[in-house]
Amino acid sequence: MTFIKLHFMRVVAIIALTVISACATTKKPVVAPVQAPPPPVIVQPVTPPPPPVAPVIPPRPQVSNALKVAVLVPMSGGSARIGQSIANAANLALLDLNTSKMRLTVYDTDQGASQAANTAIAEGAKVILGPLFAQDVRAVQAIARNANVPVITFSNDIGLAQSGTWILGFQPSQEVARVVDYAHKRGINRFGALVPQGRYGEIASKAMSAAVLSEGGSVGAIESYPRDRAKIFAPARRVANYEARLTAARGAAQAGIGAAGATIKLSPPPFDALLIPDTGGFLRALIPLLKGYGVETPRVRVLGTSLWAAEPGLHRDPGLSGAWYAAVPDAAFNQMARRFNARFGYTPPRLASLGYDSVLLVATAARNWSLGESFPTGALSNSGGFAGVDGIFRFNGNNVAMRGLQVEELNPAGLRVVSPAPSAFGR
Repeated sequence: MTFIKLHFMRVVAIIALTVISACATTKKPVVAPVQAPPPPVIVQPVTPPPPPVAPVIPPRPQVSNALKVAVLVPMSGGSARIGQSIANAANLALLDLNTSKMRLTVYDTDQGASQAANTAIAEGAKVILGPLFAQDVRAVQAIARNANVPVITFSNDIGLAQSGTWILGFQPSQEVARVVDYAHKRGINRFGALVPQGRYGEIASKAMSAAVLSEGGSVGAIESYPRDRAKIFAPARRVANYEARLTAARGAAQAGIGAAGATIKLSPPPFDALLIPDTGGFLRALIPLLKGYGVETPRVRVLGTSLWAAEPGLHRDPGLSGAWYAAVPDAAFNQMARRFNARFGYTPPRLASLGYDSVLLVATAARNWSLGESFPTGALSNSGGFAGVDGIFRFNGNNVAMRGLQVEELNPAGLRVVSPAPSAFGR
C-alpha cells in the first residue's frame, strides 16, 4: 500500500500547517487577529465592490492516483466572489505545498449542493472541504455520511456539527468569551449588549451572558435591533436605560436646586462595557446615537467580534477609540494575502484563509492516508491542535474548531494588539 508523504519543508516562507503535540517540535504561527470577516452562514461581511475575480487556477500537474479532495463552494450567483476566493486560496495552498500527490476539484454549490456532493463522491473524493452556507451543509451531510466521506465545512454554525462533520468557521461565541475575559481582567465587571436581530446576535448575547457570569460580573442590559437604520433608535435608547436615568436626573436636579432650568446630570449607564457585534456600517450609526443617550466612549468600552476585522478603517472613528475586539491573528494571513494578490490580481476577503488552512489541515492529518482508503478522521482530533494562517486551532469533542484568539484595540494610530493570541494550547 502506498502512503502519501506531504513534504512541508518544501514550502518556503510559508506558514505551513503542522500538528502540535508533545512528542513533536511545535511550529508556532506568526503572531500578529475577522471576519475575518464576518462569519459565513449567520452574517456575511460587508465589503467594497471587488475587482474582477481571476479564475480558479489548477494545482500543479496531477497524477492519476492522487488523493482526491473536493472543495464545495458557490462559484456562481451572488456569493461567487467569496466562493472563488476560498477555492483560489485552497489551490494556492496546494501549490505552496509543491505536491502532486493530492488533487483538488472545485464544485459549484450554487448549482445545487447535493448535486455537487454526489458528483464529487462519484468522481472519487474522499474528503469534502465546505460547503460555506448552513443550508448547503445540511444538503450534503447525509450524502457524505452514507459514502463515509468526512465534511470539513467553512460554516460557523455549531448546530451542524455531528459525526462526520467538522466545523472550521470562526465562532462568535469564542470571540465574545475572549474579549469579555480580557475586559474583566482590566477591571470591568458590568456589561451590556446591543446586538443585531437574528441568529448571530442571539449567539453573541448568550455567549456574553455566560462569559460574564462565569467571571463573576453582571449583565446590565441586553437589547436587539433590526438591521434597518431607521429602526435602531429605540433599541439604543432602551439599552442605555435612558428614560429612567433622565427621570432620575430631573428629579435630583429639582430636589437639589429647586430652580427651573437647573442642570440635569445623567447617571452612568448600567454597564461599563457594551458589546456591539456588527459590521462597520451599523456600528458607526449606533455610536453617536448612544452618545446622545448618555453612553460616552471610551469611558464605556465598546466590545466587538471578528466582524470588525474586515473593516480596517474603523480605528479612524473617534467614537470607537479604545474599543476592543477578539479575532484570529492577521500576520500570517497578510503574508498569504500578498502571494494571493500576486497570483490572482486582487486582495482576498478574510474568509479566504479557510480555504488555505483546510488544505493544509488535510495534508497534515493525512500523512498516512493510503490510496483507496477512507480519510483518517482520527487525526483531526489531535489534542495538540494545528497551526495555519489563522493561528492555532483544534477540534473539540463536538467537532468544532477552537481557536487561539487575540484582542485588538482601535485607536487613531491604527490597531494595537493588547492581548496576543497563544502560540500553543495548554493541556
